[in-house]
Amino acid sequence: QVHLVESGGGLVQPGGSLSLTCAASRSIISINTMGWYRQAPGKQRELVAQISSGNIVDYAASVKGRFTISRDNAKNTMYLQMNSLKPEDTAVYYCTAIERGFYYWGQGTQVTVSS
Repeated sequence: QVHLVESGGGLVQPGGSLSLTCAASRSIISINTMGWYRQAPGKQRELVAQISSGNIVDYAASVKGRFTISRDNAKNTMYLQMNSLKPEDTAVYYCTAIERGFYYWGQGTQVTVSS
């Protein structure tokens, strides 16, 4: 089992940047896949980005080129650097760790992009 806590959300103007952090309660070295999801009001939760233990990454088309996912196994943390933010990026962002087919989730952090 692993507990995940997101941080770094907030209010930012369009075109601005935010960096999200997902802190895990234990080692993530053995967790093959971790990722970020987001959910906006009235919309389905969607995959934003994911990263493997070998640092292979995948991004949703809507964020590709703007967001960067990374992980630091030594610090038991995962990150999402978000640049060139758009109002449509506004959502609650959740981190997840997938271990043996089970999805562990954080509590979420609100990201609001507005002028």
